Amino acid sequence: MKKVLIANRGEIAVRVIRACRDYGVGAVAVYADSDADAPFVALADEAYGLGGDRPSETYLAAEKLIAVAARAGADAVHPGYGFLSERADFARAVIAAGLIWIGPDPEVIDALGDKIEARRIAAAAGAPLAPGSDGPVAGADEAVAFAERFGLPVAIKAAFGGGGRGLRVARRMDEVAEAYESAVREATSAFGRGECFVERFLDRPRHVEAQVIADRHGKVVVLGTRDCSLQRRNQKLVEEAPAPFLKPALREEIHRAARAICTAVGYVGAGTVEFLLGEDGTLSFLEVNTRLQVEHPVTEEVFGVDLVVEQLRVADGLPLSLDDAPEPRGHAIEFRVNAEDPARGFLPMPGAVSAFEPPSGPGVRLDSGVVAGSIVSGAFDSLIAKLIVTGSTREQALRRAERALAEFRIEGVASTLPFHRAAIRSPDFAGADGFRVHTRWIETDFADRLEAAVRPQPADGPALTRFPVEIDGRRRELALPRSVWALFGSAAGPAKAAEDTADTSAAAGAVRASVAGVLQSWTVEDGATVAEGDAVAVLEAMKMETRVLAPRAGTLRIRTEAGRSVKAGQVLAEIDAG
Repeated sequence: MKKVLIANRGEIAVRVIRACRDYGVGAVAVYADSDADAPFVALADEAYGLGGDRPSETYLAAEKLIAVAARAGADAVHPGYGFLSERADFARAVIAAGLIWIGPDPEVIDALGDKIEARRIAAAAGAPLAPGSDGPVAGADEAVAFAERFGLPVAIKAAFGGGGRGLRVARRMDEVAEAYESAVREATSAFGRGECFVERFLDRPRHVEAQVIADRHGKVVVLGTRDCSLQRRNQKLVEEAPAPFLKPALREEIHRAARAICTAVGYVGAGTVEFLLGEDGTLSFLEVNTRLQVEHPVTEEVFGVDLVVEQLRVADGLPLSLDDAPEPRGHAIEFRVNAEDPARGFLPMPGAVSAFEPPSGPGVRLDSGVVAGSIVSGAFDSLIAKLIVTGSTREQALRRAERALAEFRIEGVASTLPFHRAAIRSPDFAGADGFRVHTRWIETDFADRLEAAVRPQPADGPALTRFPVEIDGRRRELALPRSVWALFGSAAGPAKAAEDTADTSAAAGAVRASVAGVLQSWTVEDGATVAEGDAVAVLEAMKMETRVLAPRAGTLRIRTEAGRSVKAGQVLAEIDAG
């Protein structure tokens, strides 16, 4: 390959661009309007606008991405993670266009992306499995019947999902139906398919996974384990390698099962086999992520392997650069720095980054998608940077992490840094008396009271302002950077219509958007009678669902239709007290 189109954004785009440089190939970026000034755009050899600012019209627009690849003369596509990275139809379209797909074969993505088929493959490979439905359940009633037969808690999972999306856990019988409907709704929104299956959920489990890299010459290497138990809403916040406090026999079983599953399907490229480890020591296969993981840097740090360069080698038809997994050297911990307010339930907080001062020093690595002055859009994931700290032992890594987190300063947007600083001081995480962190530890055991961040001021609109012009009798659309539009916009012509501005009225009973995002749905009808605290709507911001609650009892009068983009504080509805 000579030139790689990176079908992604943010810190992972920066990461892949750097690997391309190290490997000696060109890197082509694509960007949404709000990403026009992002660091990854400036870092790439070439960058092309996708026209638009929603995932569906940018990083999920397969035809646009392939067209840009042709225009740029790229001969390969790296999907990063998220977006189209686990879409077999996108992989097929890339290959059909004569491009190299940097990932596993589409048939493998299909097989392992279908969670039902993945369970069958895992069972045939001898991997440990918890009880689960034979296929997608037909509705909430079947989910309830499964829970009655196998007991609680149960996990309801999108059959074609991943990354914690389309996953709900019900711990009471009266929660099962609602959890099923929520999982279907989120799966349909995120993946275009809403089929869900049900599985017995291991209570207070650890999330342990194995990193796999395989080439087309029959070599499958398992690069150790990672622990990713520290999660909120089923999405990881802290990951470390190797997974600590595992008995050697259990670690070897994880390695064996991961290798067997990937060998059985002819896996090629980077992938991750995930497991849940119950409090009672029960190990159960979870899923295979057929892509690079967000947390791949901790594996790179302890094994001295550049996983993205290995992906490029494999896609080029070359063998892996390693014959087998080397012995791990030390311990690494990754902290996901998200634009979220931990004190408000990790509420997404998009806005403008006014200060960004990362730490440095021995054992510190930063993979970042922002700099001071960057705009964090509410249209995309809340991840803005990853802090990776390495030490010769876990204890040294923790000490370095405390120092690095104390040095890290971000202003303008809320971040998860206060949570990280508190979490690593917890005896449950430090492990002095045993490692007691599990996937719901934040919701159940984390006791620190964090101070709520100052809500960010609304950020400017997209980095590009688009407006129509006529050239040689044909209507065209031009785009100007915000700074240019501010100077000449009024003379250049009308801008594309903006979304509703925030209503700052202080009317009692106003139902307001708690965060900037998309009003995904109303859960009650216009004119319905609601009680104070009832969930009346669902917002989606930064790929997360947030419920909107009624501020008082009364009759709901909807003012904003579902599907609209809204700003934080915008009045969505009013509740008449009478």
